[in-house]
Amino acid sequence: MTRRTLLTLPLAAAANSQDTLAQARAIHATSLGVDSHLDTAQRVLMENLDLSKRHADGHVDIPRLKEGGVRAPFFALWVPVYYKGSEAVRRTLQLHDAMLKVFAAHPGQIALARNASEIESLAKAGRIAAVLTLEGGHQIADDLAVLRTYQHLGIRSMTLTHFRNNNWADASTDKPVHNGLTAFGKDVVREMNRIGMIVDISHVSDKTFFDTLAVTSKPVIASHSSCRALSPVPRNMSDEMIGALSRNGGVISINFGEGFIHPKDAEALMRAVQSVGYSEPALSGAALDEYAKKSHSTLLKPAAVQAAISDVANHIDHAVKIAGVDHVGIGSDYDGISGPPNGLPDIGKMPLLTAELLRRGHKEDAIRKILGGNLMRVIRETCG
Repeated sequence: MTRRTLLTLPLAAAANSQDTLAQARAIHATSLGVDSHLDTAQRVLMENLDLSKRHADGHVDIPRLKEGGVRAPFFALWVPVYYKGSEAVRRTLQLHDAMLKVFAAHPGQIALARNASEIESLAKAGRIAAVLTLEGGHQIADDLAVLRTYQHLGIRSMTLTHFRNNNWADASTDKPVHNGLTAFGKDVVREMNRIGMIVDISHVSDKTFFDTLAVTSKPVIASHSSCRALSPVPRNMSDEMIGALSRNGGVISINFGEGFIHPKDAEALMRAVQSVGYSEPALSGAALDEYAKKSHSTLLKPAAVQAAISDVANHIDHAVKIAGVDHVGIGSDYDGISGPPNGLPDIGKMPLLTAELLRRGHKEDAIRKILGGNLMRVIRETCG
């Protein structure tokens, strides 16, 4: 090999890298990107975040959603488990109202989407199609009427638990007390199927997961979970669970959080999990909201992480291997994680992940399914 050839190799590699990134950007420009879990609603409510403007902190805003080609983000209305009963309902409505104010303030940029047709119509018009979800079954206060009311308000998905067990389902990060789903918990799943809400099994125990699959008549999703075989945290899914989810027709959406995708970060994640949800303040109303605001300010301190884009791609590769390409999606957990992977600091950088998938040999049609096509199928089958 001549000296001239040696000198031109780096230039050729750089050119190929730029060509791959350009191809990735083209895919995002023509795909209906779905991210099935963002925690940005917390910032909207507690920090008065203006989603229409680009921010130097955080992970998500409208400019970065557009840069990342994410046209259908799921905004989680997360209520900490120390909100109990009617307090949990009140807090959910506060979050819902905060998002409605965003839609009212910026109608040309973002709007509520309740089904697949509305998502497609809004995306075609160049607007963000926002899907509202619940992150924890405690938010229905053990009342199916509350669940139905949320559905009437345009909420289209619910995780059955959060970090701790509720009164009818066991969580993956708590000691089991129900042996999965109770009879009422099974009624919740059936009612969600009936009224057109997506059942989300992220956060649930393994037994709750299998109980859910035995009851549901619709595909379910793991809105922000990764692969336990690669990072052994209980919030991730085992290969057995991933295979069962694919047979159900559902989707596992890969979580970008540091411990979810890199085993060296997993220990720190589990310490954080164990510290969340144990505090039970004897407060209500404005005092409880102030407590939540103070907790929010300290919960997600930026962290140095080992995880990188390649680790996210590794989990996608593994999930595709186990479930098939029709059952894998994206559920980044942006604005709900302290350490996004190196190289993916925010949602606007999603084309960099797509470029990595292209370099690994994933075809364009398969990538489009992962970026949103698979989740759109579940939305269409469940919500209409």
